[in-house]
Amino acid sequence: MAVRFAHLAVAAGQIALDVLSRSEIIAREKIDRSPVTEADERIEAFLIKALSELLPGVSVIAEEAVSRGEAVRAADVFLLIDPIDGTKEFVAKSSEFTINIALIVNKRPVIGVIFAPKKSRVWFAGATAYAVDVSAGAAFAPKDDWRQLSVRLGTPEKLQALVSKSHMDEETRLYLSRFKNLVVCPMGSSLKFCRLAEGRGDFYPRFGPTMEWDTAAGEAILCAAGGAVLDAKGSPLIYGKAEKSYRNGPFVAWRNPLIFQKATFS
Repeated sequence: MAVRFAHLAVAAGQIALDVLSRSEIIAREKIDRSPVTEADERIEAFLIKALSELLPGVSVIAEEAVSRGEAVRAADVFLLIDPIDGTKEFVAKSSEFTINIALIVNKRPVIGVIFAPKKSRVWFAGATAYAVDVSAGAAFAPKDDWRQLSVRLGTPEKLQALVSKSHMDEETRLYLSRFKNLVVCPMGSSLKFCRLAEGRGDFYPRFGPTMEWDTAAGEAILCAAGGAVLDAKGSPLIYGKAEKSYRNGPFVAWRNPLIFQKATFS
């Protein structure tokens, strides 16, 4: 099923590139003051239709539909869609935006797909995590060319923290200040999870607000590669929090879950 989701995300990527090809991208401001574009709405409509046909009867919770008040209650099994994660990067015509799809079962992400159209790479996971280089709208390479992801072990002398490029906050800065020998790498969208899953980075702290559709696909991929996403109590994130409007609390994503126990603090 993860592969079928990945094919849908890659197909949806062509919509994003079509909108990006225009001289100007028009973004409207939503009630929460975050931007939304035509690409968000068209990709979301495409994915809702395709996923509903693929998994009839399974609820689909999608960012733009929720923002319009079209609330769908989460069940034991449901889908999460973020049609454009990193809309600010998309509007700026940066390559750091993604299309995210996740399947949630019993409050945990069990399948995740992240496609970066301008980077021509898709990451996806069920029990195993993979990365495949593929252009938007194109066919996949044979499975022999897929790269299985596994986080590198050990604790380096100099940790690399991946942080939000557009949503840095004071609490995250304070957290980072506790570490010695730290390299900080700002990055947009869910690419931070993908980079950790590829073993290129050590942790991603996020204390500012995020929604479940921002994190579910990335968490599924990172965990399948051997990493972890932990809340302030050291527990995995819980999904389907309709009573909290699907908002996450603070978390840290770790390449190696043991790093947070071994990291040197000032």
